[in-house]
Amino acid sequence: MTLPSTLDTVDRVEQEAERFASHAGFSEDDVSNIAMAVREATVNAVIHGNNYSRDKDVTAAFETNDNDLVIRIADQGQGFNEQNIPDPLSPENILRGSGRGVFLMRAFMDEVHFRNLSPGTELTLVKHRIPAQNAA
Repeated sequence: MTLPSTLDTVDRVEQEAERFASHAGFSEDDVSNIAMAVREATVNAVIHGNNYSRDKDVTAAFETNDNDLVIRIADQGQGFNEQNIPDPLSPENILRGSGRGVFLMRAFMDEVHFRNLSPGTELTLVKHRIPAQNAA
């Protein structure tokens, strides 16, 4: 999917993630968590990456294989260093109203990877597919 940098894009990508995860056989709880992680990633791409620029797009790609659900969200912004993300649990940040998106992504997904593009940033979210008989 290639979409403009708008909040409507955030809703569309979240809905697609929800649909894709559901069709991939994830539980209702996992589907909700995956959708929330994708929403946070897309919000970051639209707001922080592209600064709502109408000249920049957000791309979203979804795939499954035998082991994983893989979702990639990319923006066309300036890029950033993930080491500079403040810890939302540190005392100086605990009461802030924002800054928890990456923290939530890491909590809900099994893997979160950042890759600098030229221009932009690509975020890869991975959720492992665990067969029901092995989940216990």
